[in-house]
Amino acid sequence: MAETLFFNALREAIDEEMARDSSVFLLGEDVGHYGGSYKVTKDLCKKYGDLRVLDTPIAENSFTGIAVGAAMTGLRPIIEGMNMGFLLLAFNQISNNAGMLRYTSGGNFKIPMVIRGPGGVGKQLGAEHSQRLEAYFLAVPGLKIVACSTPYNAKGLLKAAIRDDNPVLFFEHVLLYNLKENLPEKEYVLPLDKAEVVRRGKDVTIITYSRMRYHVTQAVETLEKQGYNPEVIDLISLKPLDFDTIAASVRKTHRVVIVEECMRTGGIGAELTASINDSLFDELDAPVLRLSSQDIPTPYNGNLERLTIVQPEQIIEAVQKMVALRV
Repeated sequence: MAETLFFNALREAIDEEMARDSSVFLLGEDVGHYGGSYKVTKDLCKKYGDLRVLDTPIAENSFTGIAVGAAMTGLRPIIEGMNMGFLLLAFNQISNNAGMLRYTSGGNFKIPMVIRGPGGVGKQLGAEHSQRLEAYFLAVPGLKIVACSTPYNAKGLLKAAIRDDNPVLFFEHVLLYNLKENLPEKEYVLPLDKAEVVRRGKDVTIITYSRMRYHVTQAVETLEKQGYNPEVIDLISLKPLDFDTIAASVRKTHRVVIVEECMRTGGIGAELTASINDSLFDELDAPVLRLSSQDIPTPYNGNLERLTIVQPEQIIEAVQKMVALRV
């Protein structure tokens, strides 16, 4: 086991896959000689050369289209979004081309590409750099959406995403890059469509993902001292949802609290709530409770920024109220 930083775990995954498969290549703004805005691609251009680690112009729609075309020919491009919010400029390429070409070509083309990079609410990055894009792309057919949350799952999931024959949106939270974890020295690959049961319990199911996993963890430490026994699930796969894991937990606890950094309106929590109500309504002893970010652009002011997203104390209060509804 070797202690590894989150961003280095991602770098290891890319390095291993580029060494394994010559069809894998990188492209994006400053991914080459600069090493990426968060150093995920540091020194890879020295190892693999400028033809496999391509520094692009500031033209997201253009280089995403290049990646789609490359994927159609059998290459496996990895796009780094310097900030995932910038990829809204490539929404047409991601949705109408990357997501749909395998379908609209009658299966004649595969689109094995990964679109990855930092996103989420950082620390005073302002509205345009604090985007949570998972809900924007949730309705696009043909995409897989993954939100990694630990160095261990970041590496294993990214390797799986690179090997997948479908376009994968791979979300990394900007505030998780400096997390450390001991990683196996042997190669491992994790499934893209499985949630993780972070903690087993019986009182209430808390469903979360990405950075909110750690807000939930903080809340659970307090709740345990108060005698509560929550079960915690990290979704990891946002599309498709691992509904089998979710359903097994709900049938045990009969209560659900969803904690997300996504906006409340049309967010991941909204879709998840609808799915639970559709399939597990009779298992619920209380309505599903959603804790989501406020539907406003993220303020630059640090105090206001904090008020827009879910905090551990809100999770504690929600669980207390939910368990108090026990029948």
